[in-house]
Amino acid sequence: MEEYEKARERMVNEQLVPRGISDDKVLTAMGTVPRHRFVEKGQEAIAYSDRPLPIGHHQTISQPYIVARMTEALELQPDDRVLEIGAGSGYQAAVLAELGQTVYSVEKIEPLMKRAAGILEELGYENVSVKLHDGTQGWPEKAPFDAILVTAGAPDVPKPLMDQLAEGGRMIIPVGDQTLQELIKVTKKSGEARKEKLGGCRFVPLRGEYGW
Repeated sequence: MEEYEKARERMVNEQLVPRGISDDKVLTAMGTVPRHRFVEKGQEAIAYSDRPLPIGHHQTISQPYIVARMTEALELQPDDRVLEIGAGSGYQAAVLAELGQTVYSVEKIEPLMKRAAGILEELGYENVSVKLHDGTQGWPEKAPFDAILVTAGAPDVPKPLMDQLAEGGRMIIPVGDQTLQELIKVTKKSGEARKEKLGGCRFVPLRGEYGW
């Protein structure tokens, strides 16, 4: 375990801080969550490397920097309710949960949903709920959300997610084609979407009614 703790420390100091991640709470969360628990068996030794890794079913666990970048851009407040679209490995949900938020995570692929939910439960993340569902539909029963984080590339901002975002809420979503996207920060003001570009990125396609 000491080896993994040192790997997390190097990840924070060599990958995140030099690239401008400065929120102490985000850096602490990234240095706390045991990323090696969320990768596939046999990949634990490279869990903290500066790259995404496959988790099966044509999905990936995102590069640590991207996880930190998206988390920091959400500007989370202590009592925020957060919706995550695309639970995947469960790693991003764990990072959000470390910040004290109530996290609702939706996953379309059942084996990934079950695995993510199991790992999160084993690690004691009681403030995370995971549901099998079309993520582009959000989680209307739990809306509204103060923050929404989408971990797959969409052709546009899905209308149900915009509808479920609280007034003043923030959404981070990759928007583009199925290969390359622009990371967009959406802020809801007077019911309208105000968009800010955060830079290029590459995610797996968002599948569902309002995705690909």
